[in-house]
Amino acid sequence: QVQLVESGGGLVQPGGSLRLSCVASGTIFSTNAMGWYRQAPGKQRELVAVITSTSTGATNYSDSVKGRFTVSRDGAKNTVYLQMNSLKPEDTAVYYCYAEMRIGGTIRPYDYWGQGTQVTVSS
Repeated sequence: QVQLVESGGGLVQPGGSLRLSCVASGTIFSTNAMGWYRQAPGKQRELVAVITSTSTGATNYSDSVKGRFTVSRDGAKNTVYLQMNSLKPEDTAVYYCYAEMRIGGTIRPYDYWGQGTQVTVSS
């Protein structure tokens, strides 16, 4: 059994900052990547940022957040972070933590998701 638990969401004014955290727990053998997706009302879930577990920690960002958001990880703690700066009203969404991991009892990696944390950008 694996759990991804997000924290750090909330209400912030335009131009403000928030930092999201996500901790993965359970019998985790390996992690290929962790990151964040988001879903706004009436829209599909979309990629925000992902970071791999390679030595270089390669990252991939949505064009809409490049230069404003930074994804990072702490491999020892199975934790991924999302630093969000210069927030805009269009960043308002439920943010979901994502991880591609191999856990106990499986022979290949699967995708796992957190429950989501609300981020609202409004004055």
